[in-house]
Amino acid sequence: MKRIVVLISGSGTNMQAIVDACQADRIDGEVVAVISNKADVGGLEKAAKAGIPTAVLSHREFDSREAYDEELLKLVDSFAPDVVVLAGFMRILTPAFAQHFQGRMLNIHPSLLPKYRGINTHQRALDNGDKEHGVSVHFVTEELDGGPVILQAVVPVFPEDTALDLQQRVHSQEHRIYPLVVQWLCSERLKLTEKGAMLDGALLGAQGYAVD
Repeated sequence: MKRIVVLISGSGTNMQAIVDACQADRIDGEVVAVISNKADVGGLEKAAKAGIPTAVLSHREFDSREAYDEELLKLVDSFAPDVVVLAGFMRILTPAFAQHFQGRMLNIHPSLLPKYRGINTHQRALDNGDKEHGVSVHFVTEELDGGPVILQAVVPVFPEDTALDLQQRVHSQEHRIYPLVVQWLCSERLKLTEKGAMLDGALLGAQGYAVD
């Protein structure tokens, strides 16, 4: 059973999906800690209800991103994780942090990467007139939202959609694919190599599994 640490900044819906999958034996792992950079967020309440240890490390108490990430790294390491999962953790990580957990750290991003790195992805998709939108799970590297993509889910964009409509449609897919990728990593089917992400020994394409 792999030890999983989840980092959040908000409601923790993806964290809850992963916890549920662990409890249902769909992930060969256990969430051993949930860490937030913000106090009083819904995700911490969800974790506490599930009996999972929580911690808060506010970035506002540090003078630099480097100083914060150095302390965050120590906090995460104190739980001896095999896998680190970013689930709505709204921080740009320093290279030192990304390098320390490279190959063990996943992120989920609400766009079909490499499209729309960063924030406001749903509105950007609408503004661009996209017919399709979606979500990507990827390995975390030093490049913002630039690590190798592992799995994507595509959703349609309808003419009457608002950013909230797209967000809700994407969320339903996030909760489906993120636990699956976490399981791939926990079961050691998934690995990060110099060539990119590999699943069952096969190199994944630029857009991840099962996408040409």
